Amino acid sequence: MKIVAQIKLPIVAEMELFEKKFSKSMTSKVALLNRITHYVVNRKGKQMRPMFVFLIAKMNGAGEVNERTYRGASVIELIHTATLVHDDVVDDSNRRRGFFSVNALWKNKIAVLVGDFLLSKGLLLSIDNGDFDLLKIISVAVREMSEGELLQIEKARNLDITEEIYFEIIRQKTATLIAACCAMGAQSVNAPQNAVAQMRKFGELIGIAFQIKDDLFDYGEEAIGKPTGIDIKEKKMTLPLIYVINNASAKEKRWLINSVKNKNHDKKRVKEVITFVKNNGGLEYAIKTMKSYQHKALQILQEYPKSQYRDSLELMVNYVIDRKK
Repeated sequence: MKIVAQIKLPIVAEMELFEKKFSKSMTSKVALLNRITHYVVNRKGKQMRPMFVFLIAKMNGAGEVNERTYRGASVIELIHTATLVHDDVVDDSNRRRGFFSVNALWKNKIAVLVGDFLLSKGLLLSIDNGDFDLLKIISVAVREMSEGELLQIEKARNLDITEEIYFEIIRQKTATLIAACCAMGAQSVNAPQNAVAQMRKFGELIGIAFQIKDDLFDYGEEAIGKPTGIDIKEKKMTLPLIYVINNASAKEKRWLINSVKNKNHDKKRVKEVITFVKNNGGLEYAIKTMKSYQHKALQILQEYPKSQYRDSLELMVNYVIDRKK
């Protein structure tokens, strides 16, 4: 059995019902909008985020979920989808999960408006049902995601990035949404506030491990995740590179920074940088760091009694760092 199907086992019924509710939550009176949202819904990914919401809700709610859980998962997915549509415009990207992006098919103007529509649908779903506690969780995540993206853009200009800043960027950009899913799951079943905070921390740890794994794909030999060296071409400072820059001699440091800043489209130079990072312990350091975040996340789960939901979440944590794309 595929690992994702195995993770999903304890929440199969919930995920099926969620799909129906989620599609319904996207409807509009505008035919063009319905055509676009239908296109988006039918090209969804693995749906890890709603899976987190339901597994965490069941682990904290004695195996039960409620309407708030479904709404929480829908709000997360609506707002996540909105940010992806906007991201493709910002990145001028024509592909999303192997298909054409919304902006590639309908142009930027429509893509931005569709993103705004999905964002408002998510906010209204919470407001109309009085889920202000859930709305606060997702609103904080959206603010942090925007700040993280802008911080990364600011730092990419000068490449003056320390490990501390790197972790702040990925905490906001990637981990905050997974943290929100986990907090949302616990909050939806009215778990105590210390449990909600603990689940948020759990999601943050997984999110950081997930991003470090993504960084490592840039150095992979196989054609997985994304082509080798793409982060360097985009002047993105990843953990293996930051580690090597911080531990290099002054001369090597100048060469590395100059390569990323000015020679990032020179294929030969990018290859040389990748080789340098590999030969100077960058990958080993990143793997060790990623595993320490994985270990901390698993430790939080150990505080819960054994159950099929905890088992699935453990599988999920391991899948995040063992995945091949």
